[in-house]
Amino acid sequence: MATDEPVDQTDLTCVEESLMSLEKLDRASPDLWPEQTTDEVPGVNEFVAQNSPQLEPATWASSLTADDLNQLHQLGNLTMTGLISEVKKLHDLAYQLGMEEAKEMTRGKYLNIFKHK
Repeated sequence: MATDEPVDQTDLTCVEESLMSLEKLDRASPDLWPEQTTDEVPGVNEFVAQNSPQLEPATWASSLTADDLNQLHQLGNLTMTGLISEVKKLHDLAYQLGMEEAKEMTRGKYLNIFKHK
């Protein structure tokens, strides 16, 4: 059903101009969820509380040693390629560990140490 007539360039410009929006979005408002003050939408307060960043210190950081913190700082200072190479090293190490585990499980099976009680 397509016609072989060439599309006029002025028609395309008119269509593009009619699709343009001159609306300016004001992003200065600090209210991300204006409904939360009026409680019109149930569950908004809980959702915002769950997905807001926590301001108190993280509990996971309290159990880190000085070596752990040093390692974190070293990884944080790596370039993108350095970080990718570290991830590749970890992947290779995990693969090697999996191969050793499979070998030991096979050995345990042949030695019959996994008996059913």
